[in-house]
Amino acid sequence: MIHRQIQRPTGAFIGASWLALAAGVIAFVVGLWNASMALNEKGYYFTVLMYGLFSAVSLQKSVRDRLEGVPVTGLYYGLCWVSLGLCVMLLAIGLWNATLALSEKGFYAMAFLLALFGSVAVQKNVRDLALLGDSHDAREPVAES
Repeated sequence: MIHRQIQRPTGAFIGASWLALAAGVIAFVVGLWNASMALNEKGYYFTVLMYGLFSAVSLQKSVRDRLEGVPVTGLYYGLCWVSLGLCVMLLAIGLWNATLALSEKGFYAMAFLLALFGSVAVQKNVRDLALLGDSHDAREPVAES
């Protein structure tokens, strides 16, 4: 057994992670709210955002599970990668074909990527804190491969 040191995330990193997630999601949703596009287009972009957040968190969890020796099937791991790639591709295709100004397209792309980054960072922090419990210096046994 290898003992791996789990570091407690700093308050600054936790705050920055939540801020990135909130800023990305809020900016994207406010942009949709104010956009002069049909309701079905707004629904499409909102669904891609939610799908992207879920797939990014699922992929991050699967990667971390594998690193920690938690069994993750190859099929699920592959589906996580395909899912994340698919939602990024759906956003890119949607924006490419949208009748929006280039600045608006860039805004949606950056807000989307910021939200994805934030979701992964928040999930990492939540998991680290859950593994640590109340301890500041915990060691977790990890099986050798």
